[in-house]
Amino acid sequence: MIILFLASAWLALIALGVPIGVAMIVVSLGYFHIVGAGLTFAVRLMSDSLNSFPLLAVPLFILTATLLNSSGISRRLFDFAKALVGHIPGGLGHVNVLASLFFSGMSGSAMADAGGLGKMEIQAMREAGYDDRFSGAVTVASSMIGPLVPPSIPMVLYGVIANTSIGDLFLAGVAPGVLTAGALMVMVYVFARRHNYPVTERASLADIARLFRDSIGALLTPAVIIGGIFSGYFSPTEAAGITVLYAILLNLFIYHELPLGKFLADLYETAVTSAAVGTIVAGVGLFGYILAREQAPQQIAELFLGMTDNPVVFLFIVNALIFILGAFIESLAILLILVPMLVPVALQFGVDPVHFGVIIVLNLMISILTPPMGVSLFVVAKVSDIPIQVLARAILPWLIPPIAVLFLITLFPGLVTFLPGLFH
Repeated sequence: MIILFLASAWLALIALGVPIGVAMIVVSLGYFHIVGAGLTFAVRLMSDSLNSFPLLAVPLFILTATLLNSSGISRRLFDFAKALVGHIPGGLGHVNVLASLFFSGMSGSAMADAGGLGKMEIQAMREAGYDDRFSGAVTVASSMIGPLVPPSIPMVLYGVIANTSIGDLFLAGVAPGVLTAGALMVMVYVFARRHNYPVTERASLADIARLFRDSIGALLTPAVIIGGIFSGYFSPTEAAGITVLYAILLNLFIYHELPLGKFLADLYETAVTSAAVGTIVAGVGLFGYILAREQAPQQIAELFLGMTDNPVVFLFIVNALIFILGAFIESLAILLILVPMLVPVALQFGVDPVHFGVIIVLNLMISILTPPMGVSLFVVAKVSDIPIQVLARAILPWLIPPIAVLFLITLFPGLVTFLPGLFH
């Protein structure tokens, strides 16, 4: 009952416009006051929750995504994708998805994709004669690919909370990311055939080779990250630092599109975003102590074990829970609050923590598309001037492809675990 009361108070504060992390801290401090714990103890808990070396990867990957959106790298990736698939029925819709897949290999951020690459994609689709409903929906849907393919900010956070190998999580996300991109491209093809959307002229092999040469530096980023981690040259956190350095060097010595003013603005934007994430993490540190003190994980485990002893049924129940919550609560908050409670339960059911992590992340990425509170909907609406009501209706059919992929990886863990298994 105490946990339900605290959760209700937290949701009430959010409804009043209080930031998620601040609301969590306020509610937790209220609990500490009731039980007689001191403010010094609460501050120490928040400090300890942020004192994590792997957690340093989060602001570094955020900076990488910000740098990409300020430079010419995203445009080059878009042009290369256009040369590869622009001539297929659906044209720039396929380009939209493929460019997001390429971009995700450097940023690991859905919001960076939706806010930066998405603006360019929608503008190009408008100029080519695509309607706003289709352009906006495919842009929102494709933005979810970013956190599935390495590097991935949500997977870093999951790895820290669940004490799971971040390198294994990065590898495990590759197949679901590619499957999701493929499923979305099938959807684009179906819409294109129905509405007779335009295509671009087929690029020559010489043009494809030239654009590939321009993009090769960015496309190699996942190989640099994964290769460095599994060869033992650097940790996932160090990989994040290498990615930032790599993005800066690409801009300085190859693309020459990052003036000092933009760079300083990128640093400021990264600091603001990282502070917001850090506030949520600190709040979760307090809330996590409360959950442990009230034995919430044990109670949840008993609840699930009382409902079923089948691990697949357990995973589908978790999927339904996250899907419903994700329509109303920010995905990062769900990740940080639910994972500490659900991972021990998953282990009791014999679920591989890497498999469970990818399921959680894919489900949370579906939530950023889901009305009424899908974050990606609001970002794309803002950068494209498409009314949020139009996007909220247009996105509904596009939930089908990622849900189908979620269904597949839930039933067939090998789709997720086979790639990490090759490196062990």
